[in-house]
Amino acid sequence: MGTAFAMHAARAGLPTALWANEHDLVSYATMRDERKHPLLPEHLPDGVELRGPNELDAAARDVEVAVLAANSAGARSLASMVREHVAGARVAVSVAKGLEPTTGLRMSEVYGEELAGADVVVVGGPCLARELAEGLPTAAVWAGELASVAEEAGKPFDDLHYQLSYTDDVIGVELCAMTKNVAAIGLGMLDGLGRSTGIAYQNAKAALFTRAAHEIVTLVTSLGGRAETAMGLAGIGDQLVTSLGGRNRLYGELVGTGDPPEDTLRELEAGGLTVEGVESTRHVRRLASERALELPFHEAIHRVLFEDARPHEVLEVLR
Repeated sequence: MGTAFAMHAARAGLPTALWANEHDLVSYATMRDERKHPLLPEHLPDGVELRGPNELDAAARDVEVAVLAANSAGARSLASMVREHVAGARVAVSVAKGLEPTTGLRMSEVYGEELAGADVVVVGGPCLARELAEGLPTAAVWAGELASVAEEAGKPFDDLHYQLSYTDDVIGVELCAMTKNVAAIGLGMLDGLGRSTGIAYQNAKAALFTRAAHEIVTLVTSLGGRAETAMGLAGIGDQLVTSLGGRNRLYGELVGTGDPPEDTLRELEAGGLTVEGVESTRHVRRLASERALELPFHEAIHRVLFEDARPHEVLEVLR
C-alpha cells in the first residue's frame, strides 16, 4: 500500500519520496532494478524518488506529510526509525488497518505516542493497493481529531481518481478498518465452502454480509464511534471491496476449502502477503467480551480460526 500510495501521489503532481527500510529489501531490489513493486501491476511513475534503507535523510528532507505504511504490527517500529527524520512534518498519515497486537492500541494512538508534535490522520474506505497503483477510481475517508486537519492534509491527494471525504470520527474509521478485515475472512470462507461443495451460497453470503455490517455498527458505537461512519465508506464500503477481493478474503477462501488456518497463514506470509484480519479477529473477540456484545458472525470466525471449528459454522449463524 505504501508503494501504491506513492504512485498516486506522484501522479497527482506531488514531490514524492518512497523509502524502503531493511524489512523491504526484497521488494526494494526489484523496484530499484525494474521500477516496479513485485506485487503490483504498474511501474513506478517518474515522479517517485525511490530511496533505500541508508537514504532516510534524503527521503525525509523537507517532508510536509509523512505517509506511514507499515502494517499494524510494525507501526511502532517504523515510527521509531523515522521519528527524528520526520520531526518537521505537519501530519503523519496512517494507512494501516488493524490494532497494535501487543497493546490493542489504534494506529492513531501508536503514532501519537511515537511522533509527538505531528497531527495524526488515518485513512479508511475502499482502496485496494492494486487498483490505487493502476490509477483506477475510488473514494476514501481521511479522519483526524479535527476534520479540518484531515482535509488540509488530504486535499493535495484528492483528484478524480481518489476522491476524499473528511471526518473527526477517528475511532469509528479505525475500528471499521480493522473489523471489516475479519468480516472479509468469514465471507471468504463461504467462497471456499462453495469451491469444496459446488454450492455457491450467494444468498447466504448476502445475508452474512448484512449481518457483519450490523455487527460492525454495534462494535463501533459501543466504543465511541458513529453509526454513520460504519454505514459509510470506512465501514460498509471497505467491507464490500475487501469481501470481493484482497488477501483477507483469499485467506478465508482457503480456510473455507479445509486448509488449516495456521498453515494457510504461514504460506501466505511466506509469499509476502500480510493478512491483518487474523490478529484482528482476536481483537474483535476481546473487545466484544469486554463490553458483553453479541457478535455471532465474528465469533464464529474466531472459532474457525482458533478453536478448530469447521468453516461450515459461519453458515450456522443464520439459523
